[in-house]
Amino acid sequence: MGKKRYTAGIQRVKGLLQVASALYDSSLSFETTRAAEGVLQTGSRLGRALRLSLAAGKDSKNISLSFATGGLREITALADGKFSLIWMNPSAMLTMAYRGTGPFRKRLPLRTIGVFPSYDIVAFAVHESTGIASLAQIKKDRIPLRLSTGPITSRLLRENATMITVTAVMRAAGFTLADIRKWKGRVQPLPGPSYPERREAIESGAVNAIFDEGIKSWGQTAVDCGFRFLPVEGKILKRMVTLGYRPAVMSKARFPGIFEDVQTLDFSGWPMAVRADMLEEVAYALCEAIERSKDAIPTDNFKPLDLAQLCANDEEAPCDVPLHPGAVRFYRERGFLK
Repeated sequence: MGKKRYTAGIQRVKGLLQVASALYDSSLSFETTRAAEGVLQTGSRLGRALRLSLAAGKDSKNISLSFATGGLREITALADGKFSLIWMNPSAMLTMAYRGTGPFRKRLPLRTIGVFPSYDIVAFAVHESTGIASLAQIKKDRIPLRLSTGPITSRLLRENATMITVTAVMRAAGFTLADIRKWKGRVQPLPGPSYPERREAIESGAVNAIFDEGIKSWGQTAVDCGFRFLPVEGKILKRMVTLGYRPAVMSKARFPGIFEDVQTLDFSGWPMAVRADMLEEVAYALCEAIERSKDAIPTDNFKPLDLAQLCANDEEAPCDVPLHPGAVRFYRERGFLK
């Protein structure tokens, strides 16, 4: 057997994919200490929204695939056939799309290839000085919070997973962002939970409430600065579970300084999703590709990627949308599903 090689076209495609990936380790990237996880965080001047198409051309035997990262808009585009696969977060958004709840008006024909591990919760923190003991009390006493939260443009309030979740909880508790302003409070919107402005506002006392996800980047700082976490419970929790959210616990074991576990909402999981009508052989091949590249795929939990966890439906990788049959066959053959 002589030397093996890819066809000329495949050589160029694979080469460009490698170059695109390596750009995130080039001089266009930079390191910050925004995250509060005890590690440096890499950012980049490059965009982080992926749109990738592998076109089959005129050969009807070949397969065209297209990929995207994103959120609510990409979920809808996937269901409409504009993409073959999307990688998004959190799992709860995909669950709502599958069930036709929350921002989705109808059930979408989606399945998962796997859910990559990423632990997170949505938390509702208030400073001890406010005397607030429940979300319902905010409405009852019309408390003028100085609130730090996610982005609040009109589009992102409709499309951003964080703000869809935060505002849904607030509505279930009987108040809105507009109410906070009407009560003479103010809102600090941030593009992401780990932005340095969040830490500065917590430490300086500029804010006395934080409603957000990304708990690893600000939760411990809030605890250390005298914030407590309000439970999501009762009719509020029931409403959110009906939509498709899982209950979760903010554990005192994870956050030193919390004296008891706090009931809240899960925001974990990075699911890869496809349409339900994807060919089984293609879904199976996607799992094979993940297996072949698992050592190069970054993980959110700082551990080597464990394929068994992609179908484990555990705390870091919750899955309430069925696996595609091709993925089921793959995981069963590898011994991960019984």
